[in-house]
Amino acid sequence: MSSIKTDSPAAVRDGEQLDVDKLNTYFSQQVPDFGVITEVSQFPGGYSNLTYFLKTDNQKEYVLRRPPFGSKHIKGGHDMGREFRVLSLLKAAGYSKIPAPIVYCEDESVLDCPFYVMERVQGVILRAHSAPKMGLEPTLLRGLSEALVDNMVALHAIDIQATGLINLGKPEGYVQRQVDGWYKRYQAAQTDEVPVFEQVHDWLVQNRPAENAPTLIHNDYKYDNMVLNAHDLTDIVAVLDWEMTTVGDPLMDVGTSLSYWSEATDGPFEKSFNLTWLPGNFTRQEFADRYAQQSGRDLSNILYYYVFGLFKNTVVIQQIYARWKQGFSKDERFAGLIMGVHALSNTAAKGIERGRI
Repeated sequence: MSSIKTDSPAAVRDGEQLDVDKLNTYFSQQVPDFGVITEVSQFPGGYSNLTYFLKTDNQKEYVLRRPPFGSKHIKGGHDMGREFRVLSLLKAAGYSKIPAPIVYCEDESVLDCPFYVMERVQGVILRAHSAPKMGLEPTLLRGLSEALVDNMVALHAIDIQATGLINLGKPEGYVQRQVDGWYKRYQAAQTDEVPVFEQVHDWLVQNRPAENAPTLIHNDYKYDNMVLNAHDLTDIVAVLDWEMTTVGDPLMDVGTSLSYWSEATDGPFEKSFNLTWLPGNFTRQEFADRYAQQSGRDLSNILYYYVFGLFKNTVVIQQIYARWKQGFSKDERFAGLIMGVHALSNTAAKGIERGRI
């Protein structure tokens, strides 16, 4: 295995700079001992909220999260206050695998948007573009697959009543609201006719299952949202990106993870989002089997949740593509995402046709 490097930020992308003077003024007034920002850079990857590295003159390191530029038209998305609240509740509940939240700012005169700051957690983040070059051994990836599933089971076991996390959402009717809500978001962001997407939506409406008892659900649980111990990559140090966290049917969380979980025989678009196709990783079925074994939940209908995950990811990609097409983003990674809308819709339809994940 080649040398393992901790996750490092890079230069801030064009058009995504922060106003450091306004930030320093805000922190000097609101956060004692924060220090003066001397360095700003940006973490790579991700298609949603923007993540920045801040270093101060007193050698402290922080991470700042803000919505993407041009995202104000996406109703209900990119809720920084909610993400900060989730971290605060998890910290109070004693869940340790998170960065400590520092401050939430809803005053849009500082950055023209709400944002929050948390501590920086050092570690390794395995990303789809870099992990295949790292020479990761199959036995290591097997162990990491197990750790990832087992940590999801632990998240789903948190007592949402005792911790107050139940107040993050309304679990009753969660599955139906998700299918309906994501379809409305798709309609609002639609740019092209994609008949197969409509067929997948119809199948989800017609085959909705009875709901499972609610738990906390992360809703974006995948490799590149895990910070790993540089000395033992099977040790998850922190889970990131809690922006879509709520309470609801835990199998919706599993389905979302499976929708990211590409295999060696999947298409290039699906494989571009994760490293799960590398030898040693679980297959999707092995992921589901491990979760069922560790949680005691019945996953016999996991196909529905997997198809929903693909459906939801399709809508997210459509929203990002629409934002790029309207000129709100200059990030050229987004220019070809309409092909991803077709690819994921076709993958969902094929799953339905073969009757398995």
